[in-house]
Amino acid sequence: MNDRPLKIVADENMPLVKELFSPYGDVRLIPGRSIRSEDVLDADVLLVRSVTSVNSKLLQGSSVKFVGSATIGIDHVDTTFLSSSGIRFAFAPGCNAKAVVQYDLSVMSRLMPDWQDKTVGIIGCGNVGGQLCNTLSAIGVNCRVYDPFLPADGRFPVGNLNEVLGSDIVCVHTPLTYEGLFPTDHMIDRAAINRLGAGALLINAGRGEVIDTEALLDILRSGKELSVALDVWESEPDICSDLLRHVSLGTPHIAGYSLEGKVNGTTMVFDRFLEWLNVQEDYTTRLSIDPVSIIDQTINSFTQALLASYDVLDDDKRMRERLFGLAKGSTEQRDMFDALRREYPVRREFGSTVIDVGGQTEEAELKSALAAVGFLLTEE
Repeated sequence: MNDRPLKIVADENMPLVKELFSPYGDVRLIPGRSIRSEDVLDADVLLVRSVTSVNSKLLQGSSVKFVGSATIGIDHVDTTFLSSSGIRFAFAPGCNAKAVVQYDLSVMSRLMPDWQDKTVGIIGCGNVGGQLCNTLSAIGVNCRVYDPFLPADGRFPVGNLNEVLGSDIVCVHTPLTYEGLFPTDHMIDRAAINRLGAGALLINAGRGEVIDTEALLDILRSGKELSVALDVWESEPDICSDLLRHVSLGTPHIAGYSLEGKVNGTTMVFDRFLEWLNVQEDYTTRLSIDPVSIIDQTINSFTQALLASYDVLDDDKRMRERLFGLAKGSTEQRDMFDALRREYPVRREFGSTVIDVGGQTEEAELKSALAAVGFLLTEE
């Protein structure tokens, strides 16, 4: 590194990016989907989220030497190109796993109120799927997991894909891959959807392309007894409006959009940035966020607590109000989808949420369940 300030181009939706990175260079904020090759031509550092495709088309001939993606998934990044070009890459595996688990539990609470007595199948047991499995197991929910890359160490209740598809609730948390022994593109195809039992609940908070949109829409139109919650959509932000009409809940790729998850994504990339510069710094004083959120109501049930913390129905209503009637692929639809994400209200995770459960001894089971998912408990 030379002594001049670094030129840093960053997605404007990365929280605290200026607070953290500006001491090391000039930070230019741009909407992530609008970042073009001319924007990064003389940049040293590029910081993105999932909506920016980072590849040779974007970076060829640029001076970029560090790319950070504040995301769990990296299917939007050509890591082979970065490696061959000598560009350091950092991302944030697991940064918003707890937020996605919060999303899943909110969906279950809305669409299958007796979900704690059901079997939950998890497809993909990485950071998010593993967190979900551990959380559900801690509150006594029966789980099955399908992930062909899991080591045979007994940490998770592994089953085959057909067994998992036979669960009452199926949660999809696999990354998007196109090659290898187990590609996930359209992994949940017509045959897989038809294996879901009557009255099942299908949740996709991974990648939209993992589910075959056309097949899912055909099956929902046919009247199959199936509840579906989609946070991710094939070809987003060009989403299928007809599919939105047919799913039980639809949200604009915000499952992991907790304040903690987004801040974690930025700080994890910043840590790797400091390593790249060979700099040590205690930057915690620059992280100005409220330590906790307080639920100002007496909680009497586990489901009540989950929905008081985060109710997915609010996100579904906002999406339907703003996207219904907009043509697929239209500029208006794309802009509105991105606006829903950009203007997303602050959401706090369980671990930053304080709940008053009272001091009665009969509340012991409730307290145990709330503590198991991470809530902070008081008895005042």
